[in-house]
Order: sequence, then C-alpha cells, then structure tokens
Amino acid sequence: MTTQILADAAARALPAHQASLPPHKTSHARDHAPGIWPGLLLTALIAAAAYGVRQLPVVGTFSALILAIVIGMAFHNLIGTPARARDGVLFSLRKILRFAIILLGLQLTAQQIAEVGFSGVAVIAPTLVSTFVFTTWFGSVLGVDKKLTQLIAAGTSICGASAVIATNTVTEARDEDVAYAVACVTIFGSIAMFAYPLLPGLLHLSPRAYGLWSGASIHEIAQVIAATFQDGTSAGEFGTIAKLSRVAMLAPVVIALGILANRRSAYQGEHVTRKRPPMPWFVLGFIALVGVNSVVAIPAEAKGLIVGVTTFLLSMALAAMGLETDVNKLYAKGLRPLLLGTVAFVFIACFSLMLVKLTT
Repeated sequence: MTTQILADAAARALPAHQASLPPHKTSHARDHAPGIWPGLLLTALIAAAAYGVRQLPVVGTFSALILAIVIGMAFHNLIGTPARARDGVLFSLRKILRFAIILLGLQLTAQQIAEVGFSGVAVIAPTLVSTFVFTTWFGSVLGVDKKLTQLIAAGTSICGASAVIATNTVTEARDEDVAYAVACVTIFGSIAMFAYPLLPGLLHLSPRAYGLWSGASIHEIAQVIAATFQDGTSAGEFGTIAKLSRVAMLAPVVIALGILANRRSAYQGEHVTRKRPPMPWFVLGFIALVGVNSVVAIPAEAKGLIVGVTTFLLSMALAAMGLETDVNKLYAKGLRPLLLGTVAFVFIACFSLMLVKLTT
C-alpha cells in the first residue's frame, strides 16, 4: 500500500508516460528541463512514508533510515523511478546527504567524549581500527569487491548506514554495493539490538560496562539506544555517549580513505601523476559543528528539532539510494559479502567485549 500511495503522488507530479516507465528504461533517461523538484518530492514522500511505517507493530524497531532505503528499492524495482525525477534523486543522494552529515556534528560535543574517559576511548578506538582492518583483510580473503568491503567495514566499525553512505563519498562504489552494505549492517545491528539485552547478567557486566560494550560494537545509534536503555538509565546514557564518541571518528576515517584512494589512483602505468589529496569538505563541516556544539549551549527544543531534521534529510538520501538500486544486481553478488558482514559483526562484538573486560 505504501508503494501505491507513493506511485499515485509521483504520478500527479510527473507526466503519465514517464511515471509508468519500467526501471530498465528510467535509469539513464533524462528530461531536459525537469529541475530537481520532482525528485526531491519523491524522496521526501518516501522518507515521510518511512516515518509512517515505523508506527506499525514490530516495524517500529527499525530506524527511518533503514525503512527509507527499503521503500525506495521497492518503488524502483516494482514501479520504476520516473525519468523526470532523476535530477532530484541525484541531488538528494549527493548534496542533501552531505548537508545532513554536517548537521550530525550538532549531536556530539567534546565534553561528551571526555565523559567516556580514557578507559572508554581505550575500548572504542582500538575496536574501530581493528574491526576496519580485519574486515578489509577478510574481504580480500573472500574475494569480495574492494569497494564493497570498505563500505561493510565502515558501517560495522563506525556507525552503520550513516558511515556507509559517508564513506561512499570517497570510495565511489556502485549504488548496489552501498545498498548491500546498508543491508548487512542493518541485519546484524538489529540482531545485536535484540540479543545484547539478554547478556549483561550472563557476562557479569555492570551498567557502565554494558553501555560501553554496546556503544562500541552495535552499528546504529538508534539500535544502541534501544539495547542499552533496557538495562536501565545509567547503561542507556553511557551507551549513547560511547556511541556518539565512536561517530566522531567518522571524520578522520573518511579523510584517511580519501588520501589512500588518491595515492592509489595517482599511479597510472609507469608514470606517476601527482594530485592533491581529495578533501571531503563536508567532514570539515561536521567537525566545525562539533566545535560549535561544544562551546554554544543550544536549547533542548532547538536541538530536538535539529536532530529530527537531520534524520529526515538522511532518510531522503537513503530513499534516493533505494531509487538507484536494482535488486537483480544485489542478487548477483552472492553470499560472500553477507558472510563478510557476519564475520565482521562477530569480530567487533568479541573484540570490544574483550577490551571492556580488560579495562573496566
């Protein structure tokens, strides 16, 4: 029903002959003067639909970001993305995405990182680096495409879907790779969200230790919140802070990947082409807003509005990603990337738990 409602809305905004085009005829078709508004309207409608679907039983456990990409994929593969919407979809996928990532900086302060303390950072930082390196290595062992491997590594080690789409601004993988990576981190983050609350007593973890373990290893912020607050307010608050501290490490990771990608592309045959390292400027915007949020007291009402707007914009970006994803190409990748995501999930859970036990 959701996809039919979206189809009706898109049909009213677009010419009928374009609204009915199948996916294989719309991926490269372009209208010479549609502007970005039809595509923006479509991605906004899908994002709004994701929020509506979250009100349903069981489905509410998933974030709007995840639901947006699922609805976008369903719309594209069952109905077809209108050619007239192409420019707006790409605008959402690029410009709106970067702006939303910049706004994420207002959800973190230097003081929050300080609250985690040395012991917390001693768990979070090594876990992130080790998981990224291990996943990258194991992906090469399995023969998984390098770009897809990096996306799964980033989503698992940093912050789920947001890290996947942020990393792809440097990695520049295919849309199907991004969708596959998002699916991986969603599946295993959801498993952790339901499984972790059963384990504090069995593993003899205090609320602080449980919060730190969850924040250091569960993929999405929403999943961390859902898992940790089931063990009490103390575990929930510390888990959230630990997770946000982990999100802050997104900036240096993206910058480092950009520099490495530039060095690889600089070598062409026997000649070396010197180029300036790519600078993801939106990451600097993210860092700047972390600084602003650290020194300026933003009212709670305003901050709540900013968080809501940021999530909606990210949902629009992921809706656009879904509208660019062909399910048949996902099937073609086989089970090796899924195995990679599984092993990466087990690794980050076990490695972070080991460090928590050693430091708390």
